[in-house]
Amino acid sequence: MSDIQTLYTGFSAHIAAALDALEGAGTLPAGLNRAAITLEPPRDASHGDLSTNAAMVLAKPAGTNPRALAEALVGELAKLPQVTSAEIAGPGFINLRLSDESWLAELRAVATLGADYGRSAVGGGTIVNVEYVSANPTGPMHMGHCRGAVVGDALASLLEYAGHKVIREYYVNDAGAQVDVLARSAHVRYREALGDAVGEIPEGLYPGEYLVPVGQALAAEFGDRYRDAPEAEWLIAFRTRAVAAMMEMIRADLALLGIRHDVFASEAELQAAGKPAEAEAWLRAQDLVYDGVLEAPKGKTPEDWEPVALPLFRSTRFGDDQDRPIRKSDGNWTYFGADLAYHYQKAQSADALVDIWGADHAGTVKRIKAAVAAMTGADGTATPFEVKLVQMVQLLRDGEPVKMSKRSGNFVTLADVVQEVGKDVVRFTMLTRKPEAQMDFDFAKVVEASKDNPVFYVQYAHARIRSTLRKGAAEGIAPSADDLALLGAEELDLIKLAAQFPRLVEAAAAAREPHRIAFFLGDLAAALHAYWNLGNDRPEKRFIVAHDAKLTGARLFLAAQIGQLVRNGLALLGVEAVEEM
Repeated sequence: MSDIQTLYTGFSAHIAAALDALEGAGTLPAGLNRAAITLEPPRDASHGDLSTNAAMVLAKPAGTNPRALAEALVGELAKLPQVTSAEIAGPGFINLRLSDESWLAELRAVATLGADYGRSAVGGGTIVNVEYVSANPTGPMHMGHCRGAVVGDALASLLEYAGHKVIREYYVNDAGAQVDVLARSAHVRYREALGDAVGEIPEGLYPGEYLVPVGQALAAEFGDRYRDAPEAEWLIAFRTRAVAAMMEMIRADLALLGIRHDVFASEAELQAAGKPAEAEAWLRAQDLVYDGVLEAPKGKTPEDWEPVALPLFRSTRFGDDQDRPIRKSDGNWTYFGADLAYHYQKAQSADALVDIWGADHAGTVKRIKAAVAAMTGADGTATPFEVKLVQMVQLLRDGEPVKMSKRSGNFVTLADVVQEVGKDVVRFTMLTRKPEAQMDFDFAKVVEASKDNPVFYVQYAHARIRSTLRKGAAEGIAPSADDLALLGAEELDLIKLAAQFPRLVEAAAAAREPHRIAFFLGDLAAALHAYWNLGNDRPEKRFIVAHDAKLTGARLFLAAQIGQLVRNGLALLGVEAVEEM
C-alpha cells in the first residue's frame, strides 16, 4: 500500500484528529466508540463537498447536545487550510466546503497511484472464504450459474482490493444421487460408443450430447467389459470418471469468463474422511444434536407418513424456525448434515465466510447460518457468515425467450453465450443490477451501441478518453498537471465524483456488494459524456482547445485520470477497458 492518502481517507483522519483535540480539551470524554461515524458527499451538492455525522453519533454517549458538539467540532475543522467553510445543518450534521486545490491534489493522487488508486488496507489482511458457483458436476455451465459466478468472482476481487486475503472456493457436490444419475447416463453413452443402438435417452437421465465424448473415453478404457454388466460393477468407476470429465468441462467454461478458484472441495471426500460424523459427535457433546421425531409435513395424512426418530440439530437455538435432521431414515447424511460439516471445515482456515447461492436455496439459509454459529461459536465468537442470494437470469433475443441448446439437452450453455457476445459483456451485464433483483439478458440489447446499454456506455467513455489522448498527442500536447488551476467548475464536479471511488470500494467490500462498482462506473461514464457534450455547443469547453496548449494539457490530464479510474473499476469486475470502438 502507498503512503499517499486519498481525500476521503485524509479527511477521516482530520475528523479523528479534531475529536482527539476535543478529548484533550475535556469537551469529549475519552474512549467513545467512533465506528458509526461517516464521511460522505451531502445528498444535495449545494450543501457542500463533504458531510459528517460525527456530532450526531457521539453526542448521546458523550452526554451533550449534538449541535453544541457540532459547534466545537466545526471550530477544529475550520482551522484546516483545505476547508473554506464548515457549517452545521439540521440537528447536528456538519457540511464542509473544500478549496479547489484540495480536489486538484486528489487528481494528482490518481495519477501518482494509478492502478492502486482506490486500493485499501481496511480489510487488515483478514481471510475471507468466498464460495461461489458450486454447480452440480453433471454437465457444462449454463446461464443459470453465470450470474452467481460473476458476482462471486467480482466480490473476491473487490475484497482483495480492499485489503483482505481471499480464498475462492468451489464445493463439488459429488456425493448425491445426481452423480449416480450422471454415471448411468454415461453408461448409456458408453454403450452407444460400443455400437449399441440406444435410441432416445431414457427419462430421468441426462440427455445432453456433452456426454458423448465421456462415453467414448469409457469405451476406449474398458472395452465392452461393462456393456451388459450389473450396475454395481461399474457405477463407482463410471461416476468417478464422469465427474472428473464434468469438472474439467466446468473449469474450461469458467475460464471463458476469466474465473478461477483456489480450492475445489469434494463432498465425497468430506464424507469419506468422516467429517460429518465428527461434526455430529461434537454437536452431541454440546447437546446440540438429539434424537427426535419431526412433525408431520403439512398436507400429509397419517397414512402417508410414519414418525421416525432422527438425529436433529437444535437449529432453533440459533434463529431457525425448526430443528433440522442431519441424517435420513436410512442412515445417510442429509444435504444439511453434509453442508454443516463442510462449512465447519471452511471456517478452520478463514476469518469470515461468504456463500453465493441461487435464490432457489433461500429456504436453507437459516439452518446453515445456525450451523455455522453453533460450530464456530463455542468460544463466544462465531465466524461471520453471510449468504448472498442471486436471482435467475431470463435469456431473451429481441424480447423473445431464447431456445434451449441442443448440446446441453435442456438449457443454454454459458460457452454459447460468451462465444456470441464476449466475456466482458457477460460479466459487466451480470453486475448492472443488484443480485437479488430479477434480470433479463437480451442478446440484442447487451451489444447495442446506445446509452441505454451500460456496458457500451462505460466502454465508450474509456474509448473516447483514449481517442482524445491520441488526438492530443498528434497535435503535440501531452497531459500536464502544471496548469490544473485553469480547470473550472464543470471539471471540478467531475473530479469530485471520481474522488468517491476509494470510499466506494471500502463500502462495497464491507457490504459484499460488487455491483456498486458497476453502478459507480455508470455514473462516472454519464458525467464524462455530459462534460464531453458541453463541447458540442461550446468549443471552449472541449478537451482540446485550439491555440490554448496549457488549458488543453490540464484537461487531457483530467481525461487521463478519469480513464485510469474507469480501468480500475473495470478491472475489479474482471472486464477489459477497450481502446477504441
